[in-house]
Amino acid sequence: MAGAKLDPIDRHILAELQADGRMTNVELAKRVGISAPPCLRRVRTLEEQGYIRGYHAEIDSRELGFEVQVFAMVRLNSQAESDLTAFEERCRSWPLVRECHMLNGEIDFILKCVAPDLSSFQSFLTGELLKAANVANVKTSLVIRGSKDEPGVPFEVLEERIARQA
Repeated sequence: MAGAKLDPIDRHILAELQADGRMTNVELAKRVGISAPPCLRRVRTLEEQGYIRGYHAEIDSRELGFEVQVFAMVRLNSQAESDLTAFEERCRSWPLVRECHMLNGEIDFILKCVAPDLSSFQSFLTGELLKAANVANVKTSLVIRGSKDEPGVPFEVLEERIARQA
């Protein structure tokens, strides 16, 4: 288990940064119980090792006028690795596609999309997504409301699992 390779201080650093990535190194060091210089070294190491991939602001898309959220379930004609990779690359070029996940089962990919309005999404759907190479069909579901959108991982579950294994 990858998370077990980290010591408790590293996991605490990750949990604190996940909750508030804007805090100063001094505040972070205080929260995890070490001094600032070793805390900064640990953060840099966690970044270099790929545990921390970046820092982002949580933006309210609806406040910015992106009123429509849609999940698009995409089935491809071919699941050859080259075709899967080509579709993933195409998804990265579409601004309305905010997330793309390959699935097993009847659906090959699920896309989380945002758009200013339904007609904008419809234009993307008919003009881009449905015309993309290798796309067999697309089923869409409009988000009525979100009940939970929690980024990151549940560190408390990781800590419980590590404690049980000790």
